[in-house]
Amino acid sequence: MRAMKIPEILLVESERRPGSLASILAVIGEEGLVVEHLAAVRRDQDRTVWEITLEMEASAGPRLQQRIDALPTARLLGRSDRVFNRHRGGKIRTVSALDIGSLQILRDVYTPGVARVCLAIRDEPALAREFTAIARTVAIVTNGTAVLGLGDIGPLAGLPVMEGKAALMAGLAGLSGVPILVDEKDPQKLAAVVAAIAPSFGAIQLEDIAAPACFEVEDTLRARLDIPVLHDDQHGTAVVALAAVRNAGRQAGQRLSQSVVGQVGLGAAGIGIARLLLSRGTPRILGADLDPAALERFAALGGEPAELARVMAEADIVIATTGVRGLLKPAMVRPGQVILALSNPDPEIEPTDALAAGASFAADGKSINNVLGFPGLFRGALEAGARRFTDQMLVAAAETIADHAGEHELVPEPLDARVHDAVSRAVAQAARDSGACAERGGTQ
Repeated sequence: MRAMKIPEILLVESERRPGSLASILAVIGEEGLVVEHLAAVRRDQDRTVWEITLEMEASAGPRLQQRIDALPTARLLGRSDRVFNRHRGGKIRTVSALDIGSLQILRDVYTPGVARVCLAIRDEPALAREFTAIARTVAIVTNGTAVLGLGDIGPLAGLPVMEGKAALMAGLAGLSGVPILVDEKDPQKLAAVVAAIAPSFGAIQLEDIAAPACFEVEDTLRARLDIPVLHDDQHGTAVVALAAVRNAGRQAGQRLSQSVVGQVGLGAAGIGIARLLLSRGTPRILGADLDPAALERFAALGGEPAELARVMAEADIVIATTGVRGLLKPAMVRPGQVILALSNPDPEIEPTDALAAGASFAADGKSINNVLGFPGLFRGALEAGARRFTDQMLVAAAETIADHAGEHELVPEPLDARVHDAVSRAVAQAARDSGACAERGGTQ
């Protein structure tokens, strides 16, 4: 398997003359690399310094540097620290919601005044939702065993991702996300730790916990806790994938309700997608995975385990979440298929290759981002006072996301606040309609 691509941000100086930048970009293209971002960071009288963002394997760096340095009008200065600079000092902080500018305010919000509120909550615990921040606070929990495409890098190394989730919750949904790092791989012990701290939070978001432990952790917490619990890698991914599948099918003339779906990869994301599609009424889903336990889990949901070749031969819509770059070969693509290769940063097949092989529609995971789902899912659940997430809430989020996409888009712009507001409203209404705000019971 080839090495994973990671973002590299190069600083390249060029002479200010016609064709100088074009020659740099030509070298990058000849090396088989795609420019993700380009910006001029400094201009002098006769030279410009460019910041060029690429996704590339580390092994490609020396050759690219040699070729750029060989150009008569350019030279590679080094690498930019832009990404590190945006992480420096962390991406989140706790701030007071009140301006504590007088001794009277201090006495009200702290001792002695706070004692009255404490005693009121002791006598009527439901008042905590009104007089504390618990109704807008979410624990973002990881043990660092399945971070992005990086694998088991440990909880501390996963903290930048958790901070990113918290920053997005704050910016897009007005929620306080609190990263919780747990150095524990045993699913029951991990669940016990989360359950012990759960009284601090209105909801729990599980993140980057490897399968199959993630299933046991979530099931255990949902059974023990009376607040919403969501494993984002399963259900957040499923919500955005369902929205993308619906719109991809529309653009390709495939109706989900009449299509055979193939799910390639039955880890956390694959199982979450398959489960939600089956819940929505998808008539038939074939699933492929090398792990017998994953196939067994998939069959228990109502899916049909199959070999990869059969999935590709029979499925009208193929969704891949394996993390294996190049797994789907162009020869496997059946004319007219919809192919969504969602693994990041490297898809199972490049969309251009799938289209060239006859796919009616193809996309990768770069445009299908969980950030479209989880902020509105949690805000909607918390605003409704939901005690659990239901499939109706997840489907409502997916349908809302799909409805807000443009005519030629799979999903809408992830930073569009109107989308998150709409998802939140739809989820809150679905929570009320599906009984998620009543006594515990039912299934997700």
